[in-house]
Amino acid sequence: MARLLGLDDDYIMDQFGEKADTYARFSYYPECPRPELVFGLKPHSDGSVLTVLMVDDTIGGLQILRDGVWFDVPIVPHTLLINIGDQTEIMSNGIFKGPVHRVVTNAEKERLSLALFYSVDPEREIEPATQLVDEKRPALYRKVKVKDYIAGLYEHVSQGTMVIDTVKI
Repeated sequence: MARLLGLDDDYIMDQFGEKADTYARFSYYPECPRPELVFGLKPHSDGSVLTVLMVDDTIGGLQILRDGVWFDVPIVPHTLLINIGDQTEIMSNGIFKGPVHRVVTNAEKERLSLALFYSVDPEREIEPATQLVDEKRPALYRKVKVKDYIAGLYEHVSQGTMVIDTVKI
């Protein structure tokens, strides 16, 4: 990704720092008799650099938002889904976008997923790479401390808003 941006090959890896975070979330979505009334997970984008998602091989439910329309993510057995996270969006000055996604419930089947989140050291600050900021493309995001950003993520998801909007210039 760094090479695609015209940055040093190790630019993104160097941002992680010595105490980068990796955390996992197992999610269980039981069958729901009225799925039109209940989200499995509200719309959000991931606050990480990158998310690796192992989705259920037999039941869908993950949707992405594109141009105001929700699309089902296809079920492809034995595959991993990779999401760009907000930290990458900030460092790339918006060239790479973290997708807004949600999980819907199913009336007939339960669903399992496992997400692995890779994040910059919480004590570090992230901002757009200086090589990606100039007169033609000014900085789109302000510098932010990672632990503050992650803390805001949970609050904003619960309110149905996007935390990335809080660091936009």
